[in-house]
Amino acid sequence: MAVLVLDPTEQRRLKRERRLSGADRFDEVWNGVYVMAPLANNEHQYLATNLAAVIGTAIVQPDEGQVFAGCNFSDREVNWEKNYRCPDVAVFLKGNPAKDCDTHWFGGPDFAVEIVSPGDRSRKKLSFYASVGVRELLILDRKPWRLELYRLKNEELRPGAACTPEKLAPLNSDVLPLRFALARGRKRRALAVRSTKDGRTTRI
Repeated sequence: MAVLVLDPTEQRRLKRERRLSGADRFDEVWNGVYVMAPLANNEHQYLATNLAAVIGTAIVQPDEGQVFAGCNFSDREVNWEKNYRCPDVAVFLKGNPAKDCDTHWFGGPDFAVEIVSPGDRSRKKLSFYASVGVRELLILDRKPWRLELYRLKNEELRPGAACTPEKLAPLNSDVLPLRFALARGRKRRALAVRSTKDGRTTRI
């Protein structure tokens, strides 16, 4: 259920409480509208942290690029707080035209990951991500488990192949030397990330 808070005092209180508790880490502003992201559960945070770590081993940092477990990027250099997004993982490769503004990136990453939580708007971000030049977007659903890889084409992020428990074929990135797939696990589906450099596979 969406909640529209029009009272400025209540807005300030809510944002202050989220800032102090750290719950605002992945909050965003969409064209002036403050969007409070659902609080990520332990599984979500585990997947995001370990995905960033595994991707970080695939490129030499900082010579080949940088990997972030969450960061802000916007379509504007100043007044960026009026319109920005924060994915679970972002990868900026060497040569990316985005500008590091310290508080945020002016422009998008080469590769981004969104882990879907109940009630979030991961797929509503596609047009914004395309507008700032995100070349590939990996979306991970967990209920039911599903991987989707979107690629930038003609200024749109378009879905490519999907990986599901019924169809476990890996998704090959054109941006990173990695392929992503779902695998069987003990308690839940595992995410298998295979390096196309050395063939090493990491299960998350």
